[in-house]
Amino acid sequence: MAARPDSEDIAMDDAPTSHQPEVKDDTMVDDAGEDVEEEEDYEEEEEEEEVQRVKLLPGSTETAASFEFSNEGHTLGNALRYVIMRNPEVEFCAYAIPHPSEAKMNVRIQTFEGTTAIEALEKGLRDIQELCDVVTDKFVAAADDFEKKKAATA
Repeated sequence: MAARPDSEDIAMDDAPTSHQPEVKDDTMVDDAGEDVEEEEDYEEEEEEEEVQRVKLLPGSTETAASFEFSNEGHTLGNALRYVIMRNPEVEFCAYAIPHPSEAKMNVRIQTFEGTTAIEALEKGLRDIQELCDVVTDKFVAAADDFEKKKAATA
């Protein structure tokens, strides 16, 4: 864009003020030049409510229940199905992802008399946690052994 030949440069002091408030050292200045406190809620931020990630679906009984897991997929679903089916008190266990675009997984558990579907689910989740702990321990031990052998040969 070409400047007009008869125009002069304008000093920035003469330029019109912005409609945006000026920021000076964590305080804001409004158009009238008065300091305005910026709201800082760093310490007063509300903790996000813990979202319930597992819910019991309607139509469930004590020995046959369906559960919906939020933000879970095939990784947990297949592992949970496998571990729960190893429980001799469980008659049936299956999982399904209702739709690929939804981050939900449904698990159906049917048990024999003497245990509930909720108890079977809790036991399955505990068993997976224990399995993961064993895998982690073995991995860390193997990584340490590898580092020791690597340091010994260097």
